[in-house]
Amino acid sequence: MLELANKQVLVIGLGGRGLAACEFLRRSGAMVVGVDRANSHDLRRDADRLRPLGIKIALGVSTPPEGEFNLAVLSSAVPTNTPLVEAVLRSKVPLISELELGCQQSQCLTIAVAGTNGKSTTAELIERVLLNNHRRTVLSGDRAHPVCSVIEQTKDLDYLILHIDCFQLEITEVFRPSVAVLTNLAPDQLDCYGSAEAYARANARLFRNQQALDWAIVRSETLARLRNLHLPVPAKLITFSAEDRNADLYSDRGLILSRIPNWSGPLLDLQHCQLRGPHNAENLMAALAVSHVLRLPFEAVGDPLKTYRAGPHRHELVAEINGVQFINDSKATNVDALRQAIHATRPGADGEPNLWLIAGGKDKGLDFQSVVRPATESVPHGVFLLLAPSPVRC
Repeated sequence: MLELANKQVLVIGLGGRGLAACEFLRRSGAMVVGVDRANSHDLRRDADRLRPLGIKIALGVSTPPEGEFNLAVLSSAVPTNTPLVEAVLRSKVPLISELELGCQQSQCLTIAVAGTNGKSTTAELIERVLLNNHRRTVLSGDRAHPVCSVIEQTKDLDYLILHIDCFQLEITEVFRPSVAVLTNLAPDQLDCYGSAEAYARANARLFRNQQALDWAIVRSETLARLRNLHLPVPAKLITFSAEDRNADLYSDRGLILSRIPNWSGPLLDLQHCQLRGPHNAENLMAALAVSHVLRLPFEAVGDPLKTYRAGPHRHELVAEINGVQFINDSKATNVDALRQAIHATRPGADGEPNLWLIAGGKDKGLDFQSVVRPATESVPHGVFLLLAPSPVRC
């Protein structure tokens, strides 16, 4: 465990994760300086909250502050190619992510969920199953619930569940989850990574430090892609897929089936579940696989999975008026998620197109041609895409 007391620590980026890192470091006895290249009203408000704790804050800066630092902690919202971060790297100060800082201090086993789509749903399914089986757990990792905000709780937990993205994994060095779930690697964040291969390599860091006694639960198509890129997965493997019937967990005619030794046969009837669509079948498979490796009794796993309802903005039925369903799927932020949403939408009579689609947001350098055909097959009159320029970092 990294010793923090009396260390001089620089925190770069003061969004939710950076704020949590500042507060945790100060509680651990570190001398903390927090910096951000922005200088917004919200940041100034947060700075006013941190300064009474003895944390020095500098806003609107593009170069590191003067002084000697033992450690730098980077919020995943800050790109590594900014002048501020590049200057820290040149200074040879050790640089780690907020994720790595928190996990180095964690005192319980870690279950990490990563991938392009399905992270939130899969992580929540795992949390629901664990709580239903009286396991003490907390779900963390996203901007609203940073890892550093829950570290003190881990001494009383059985498992810490982490919902994490490629940016958090990008600068990890020793991060090692006991159970790692990688959902899929649909094209995303190409404006930041430049290529699908670079994006895949960033996500593959999830498995980098795992060992033979750990578990990796991976969509079979994702595993094939990692192997094509010669990216190793050293842990024990369970694969899942809604399309590959050779996977350890797969779906057939509305059933989730297993071919895992001593756990083979039908596990779940999707007609009895609240979640719909092949992508959600895979989320359920991943949660089932986690419950298996944690040796939870199967009879206590099925009900929490069947009754789970997806959270807000995930193909959420807002209203139905005169037979017309209004669906909010604003959590779908890439082309693959849009395609999955179209497939999961109720078909029209005799297969006729019945969907009006309004889409907008950041294009992230993605190719929309792959979604044109399924959209035109389902959408009767047109697709409205309102695209804003891609940000430097999402």
